[in-house]
Amino acid sequence: MSADERTDGIVASPGLVDPAAIGALVPAVGGAAGTVDSSAMAIRRENLRLLLRSAAFWVGALILLWWVVCAVLGRTFSPFNPVAGSLSSFNAPPSGAHLFGTDSLGRDVLSRVIVGARDILIIAPLATLLGTLIGTTIGLVLGYFRGAADIVVGRFVDAMLALPIVIVAFLFVVAIGTSTATLIVVIGLVFGLLIGRTVRTAVLQERELDYVAAARLRDEGALHIMFIEILPNVLGPILVEFTVRLGYAIFTVATLSFLGFGVQPPTPDWGGDIAGSYQYLAAGYWWETLFPALAIASLVVAVNLIADSIEAVIIR
Repeated sequence: MSADERTDGIVASPGLVDPAAIGALVPAVGGAAGTVDSSAMAIRRENLRLLLRSAAFWVGALILLWWVVCAVLGRTFSPFNPVAGSLSSFNAPPSGAHLFGTDSLGRDVLSRVIVGARDILIIAPLATLLGTLIGTTIGLVLGYFRGAADIVVGRFVDAMLALPIVIVAFLFVVAIGTSTATLIVVIGLVFGLLIGRTVRTAVLQERELDYVAAARLRDEGALHIMFIEILPNVLGPILVEFTVRLGYAIFTVATLSFLGFGVQPPTPDWGGDIAGSYQYLAAGYWWETLFPALAIASLVVAVNLIADSIEAVIIR
């Protein structure tokens, strides 16, 4: 048997690959890929199981669910019209007729608290989602390319962090004007820069790993590497940032409304209702301020409980 005729199970002749050998190799490669996919799915299932076993997560989720129901269906089950007042029952303390009392215009505080969840649960999540999209894009670009743009944007974000987020948003709202769309865009832009810095840090770690180098060797484009290769591996920090920033967004919306640059009266709004009633605390009308404040606190605490639970599972 000549050298060309001996195949050793792989090579049948110079320059030719034995199809049978390829067939034997393909299942092995497919099996390895299947093992990786199965491992990733197993990790996701385990993370979900740990999350669902967290008491803090369930407490936060139930509180958040209650306020979502109020935002969607609040007008159908609120005991009174939240914008209609009665001069015969203004500043009435909590009683069987008005469980949370009435305000200085005779409006039912409970009804305003229930319906007041609507706008804050529209503006805050949309603003946070916009900020997450902007921040993810910025973080991917800066972390992957680095360079002068990375330095300039980094210094700009540091300058913004020197001021409280509420003050920065307040300055933008004053300059642009007050509307729901304005609040969403302004808060989204401010949070986008902050989220971008966190995503950038995660991308800087990923860009040095072998799978990114392999993608470059395959001549993959920068967009493909950023959004197809790197993005799935930094979704954990992005999810944590979204939940954390959602709590900040709720507080920011309420604060802007308190300052008169958020949801405008007579629309029920927790921050606006506190602004309109806190001056009556000295007169003993505590319920007009307490219940909207507790609503804000409960919603922020609920979101933070969910965020802490997710973070504990992801970084374990």
